[in-house]
Amino acid sequence: MIVDHIIRIKDLHKSFGPKKVLKGVNLNVVRGKTTVILGLSGGGKSTIIKHIVRLLKPDKGEVWVEDVDMARADEETVFRMRKRIGYLFQSGALFDSMNVYENVSFPLREHTKLSEKEIKKKVEERLLLVGLNPRDVLYLYPDELSGGMRKRVGLARSTILDPQIILYDEPTSGLDPITSDLITRLIRKMQEELHVTSVLISHDIKESFKAGDYFAMLYDGRIIEYGDKNSFKNSSNPYVRQFLEGRAEGPIKVVR
Repeated sequence: MIVDHIIRIKDLHKSFGPKKVLKGVNLNVVRGKTTVILGLSGGGKSTIIKHIVRLLKPDKGEVWVEDVDMARADEETVFRMRKRIGYLFQSGALFDSMNVYENVSFPLREHTKLSEKEIKKKVEERLLLVGLNPRDVLYLYPDELSGGMRKRVGLARSTILDPQIILYDEPTSGLDPITSDLITRLIRKMQEELHVTSVLISHDIKESFKAGDYFAMLYDGRIIEYGDKNSFKNSSNPYVRQFLEGRAEGPIKVVR
């Protein structure tokens, strides 16, 4: 069976000062599926997806989205490709001075010439898709929303241009279990109804296994395990087993 990879990351290296964060990441993302990148907090997961949308440039390596190497593309091409990629930041990253309508409609105003009537219709449709009633939330400001509502508004905004790819940065971080489950179900809904490819980074094992089709483990700057749900759960790699079982190895060091 031929597998169609919409994203191909090859030998990706990135350092911040003396700290080497990515040390040769290789990863292929299957079109139309959800790939989850698991790993420890601060291990470089966000650094990987920021390269996909060219928020960062690598020290070395290639980041192919379709037929474009985002690491070397010119600014015009990067701008064009970004319209095909939605990005849900960990905090939702809503503009505090804008209400929900202004936040969700922002990409439409930046990248389209739709009329105000068309913009409002599309915003309301997307809010309904993420489970929010426009009548209740359209003119609320971010500080009037719960954490889960902010994430859903962020998801509505990140998908308003009908992207081919959605990048999720710790989508359930800081949420209670019920809201986390809701966000996870929305991720699956986006994939099924919008036919998007999703890349999700997380250290939330329970929700990740509900959301994902393929799984990659980032450890010490490299992908050390990759596979579908069953093969990943049954991995014999000791670091993967340690992560999945939620246990620390070795003595606990006291930091003074």
